[in-house]
Amino acid sequence: MDVSRLGQNVSPSYTEFLLLPFPGVTLYRQVLIVPFLFSYVLIMVLNSLISYTVWRERSLHAPMYVLISLLLSMNLLSTSTVLPQMLPSFFGQTRIPLSRCLAQMFFAYSALMFRSLVFMLMAFDRYAAICHPLRYHNIINHKTLLQLWTIGLVRNVVLCSLVVFLASRFLYCKSNRILNFVCEYMVLLNLACGDVSRAQLVGLLVRTGVTFSDLSIILIFYLRVLHTALKITGGSKRHKALQTCGTHVLVALTVYSCGLLASILYKVEESISPDSQNLSNVIYFLFPAVVNPIIYGLGVKEIKDSLVKPWRNKFMSNTRGPQQLESPVVQ
Repeated sequence: MDVSRLGQNVSPSYTEFLLLPFPGVTLYRQVLIVPFLFSYVLIMVLNSLISYTVWRERSLHAPMYVLISLLLSMNLLSTSTVLPQMLPSFFGQTRIPLSRCLAQMFFAYSALMFRSLVFMLMAFDRYAAICHPLRYHNIINHKTLLQLWTIGLVRNVVLCSLVVFLASRFLYCKSNRILNFVCEYMVLLNLACGDVSRAQLVGLLVRTGVTFSDLSIILIFYLRVLHTALKITGGSKRHKALQTCGTHVLVALTVYSCGLLASILYKVEESISPDSQNLSNVIYFLFPAVVNPIIYGLGVKEIKDSLVKPWRNKFMSNTRGPQQLESPVVQ
């Protein structure tokens, strides 16, 4: 524990914190590990399964499916950043140094911002495929995607580094108890000494700025896609275009709705319990990671067919086996 001078007073600055998720749950607290451990295993299995399927099937190496795989990889990163640190806390107090807390903040926010970037690239991909089908391969190629990804990488790293840098500049003397399962920027600042209003404003601007700018771009692309799809004369082509885009929009709305809910609850944090804030963070971090692979696995025909194909082939080989043994040999 460091000692730092603030004004005329000497206050202790904590360099180690206690993670206390769902502090209001005291009776049978250990039971909470069951749903969260099950959710973590489910997230790892579902997201890894579809990502592996996209990697395995050559027919799924088109940009749209690669972006879906990348999105699910971000789900794995975001949940693996927070859940392994959270699960032991149900059996006791989990200590986390400030350095690891800031590292968790950086990787969790980076994964969430990269997820938003993938949504924009998906919307751009569908816009090019439906609105400019003849020029699709000239617009969407590895070079273009790499350039857009690099621009997004620079943006995300700069903004996440800014937030982490601001959080590292404060002394934390109010308490070392984080009543949450993740080192959230706003939660950590509530424990800081001195005036944190400017840092809170920066965090709010980063969060709302990224959300609304990315969401606006996504909506513009999909509105253009909707306008073009409705003019397609072929019923089957129109249905396929609307179904594919509808799946992407549903996933994006799920993620951004969870983020909006978490932001609203942070604004009214004084009027709600820490358990409610924890629940909003659970919805924000875990719910999309569980739902997204289910939506893509059931909603995208090519992925669903690739998932079912090994089991269908195995079933067909098992059913054909006895018949082949009973059939006469033709010489």
